[in-house]
Amino acid sequence: MKKAAMALTMFCTVFLFSCVSNKKLKLVKAEKEDINTQYQNLLAKQQDCESQLGKANSQIENLNQQMAYLKENNTVAIKQLQDLSVISASQAESIKKSMENIGAKDLYIQDLQKSMARKDSLNMALVMNLKGAVGDLNDKDINIKVDKGVVYIDISDKLLFNSGSYTITNQAKVVLGKVAKVLLNQPNIEFMVEGHTDNKPIKNNSMEDNWDLSVKRATSVVRVLQNDYGLPPEHMTAAGRSEFIPIADNSSAEGRATNRRTRIVILPQLDQFFKLLETQKK
Repeated sequence: MKKAAMALTMFCTVFLFSCVSNKKLKLVKAEKEDINTQYQNLLAKQQDCESQLGKANSQIENLNQQMAYLKENNTVAIKQLQDLSVISASQAESIKKSMENIGAKDLYIQDLQKSMARKDSLNMALVMNLKGAVGDLNDKDINIKVDKGVVYIDISDKLLFNSGSYTITNQAKVVLGKVAKVLLNQPNIEFMVEGHTDNKPIKNNSMEDNWDLSVKRATSVVRVLQNDYGLPPEHMTAAGRSEFIPIADNSSAEGRATNRRTRIVILPQLDQFFKLLETQKK
């Protein structure tokens, strides 16, 4: 009995010790797993911190580079401002004079425009006087106009000459007398008389070609204006333009008739214009 009791006691003791050891073992394992989990979490946090630290260091490096760049640019900007202040100080008077010159040129342009407008008005007045003097003539026979500041008087050759001739008709002298009367009232006017022909060739005992005919017709008009109506010869020029400046198609009879003409060109009086301009400036 005693042996049985002792054996039972020993069994219970071993059993109890075994139960306690298993519990402790489980607790230790659980603690170990918890520690491992915490360790892994700490490692992950460490890696994250190291990554953030690397990014922060990179940002710091970029900021340092930007600061260095800004400092360099700031130095350059300060130098440029210093140079600019020196330039402005040294050229202020020059800029002022330039502005004054611009203002003076603007006034000059305004005066020039006024003078040109007045000159155009004088030309229009001359045209009106000429048209009034020859107003009873057919518009196809005589045309008076202003083009680009120049006065033109176109007279049809059928009104001035017989066909192929450079002798002025009596009717033509009446027309030229009316024109001369207006021109005599403008003592400073200078003008050119141009002879124009069609493209039909001409050659006879008195004329070599259309050049010859156009020149002789122009000189005939100039002689009448000088000898019969007293226009000063130093204010006149005779020129032949032959067939080479047509104003109509030479393929038709009507076109050729239009091209056969004498043109009186009132030459621009540049000296008078500039005197007019000087008067405006005073």
